[in-house]
Amino acid sequence: MLANQLSLFRGTLITVIFLGLIGCGHDIYKQRTEMIQAHAGAFQTNLKANRVEAAIYENEEIEAMASQVADAIRQRTQPVASDRVDPEWKLLKTAIDAAVGNWLALGRHLAMNKQYNQARFAYQRIIDTYTGETERPYRERAARAKRDIDILNPPSISTSGPGL
Repeated sequence: MLANQLSLFRGTLITVIFLGLIGCGHDIYKQRTEMIQAHAGAFQTNLKANRVEAAIYENEEIEAMASQVADAIRQRTQPVASDRVDPEWKLLKTAIDAAVGNWLALGRHLAMNKQYNQARFAYQRIIDTYTGETERPYRERAARAKRDIDILNPPSISTSGPGL
């Protein structure tokens, strides 16, 4: 009788632990998504207060998380079943969307404050960093924004060399 109760207890305990692990796995993605949202919120707060360096730091934290997730995806030994949503790919997309959105916001902020060269660099950062095929729309948007800045503030043409 005691053996049956212990066996039943062990079975229940194993089931609870297993369900807890499944729940924890899902919670990890939820926690990371919330961390991305917290960094994005801090980015916006810092940018509105014109604390550009602090805003950039928050965005770098988002990009660091994206790099970690991308590394985890690359190191997989088996692909996720085709009939399931891949939570790591979803998290990676969330991080990339947030980071690029922040760089675009930074570029707009700098352009509105007539810091045109810095705005160009913010847009160039997107072009240089987000090089994947799925990130092409971000690069195109950044390139258009850079061209728009050139309308407001044409780049100076260097006349180095012998004068005529």
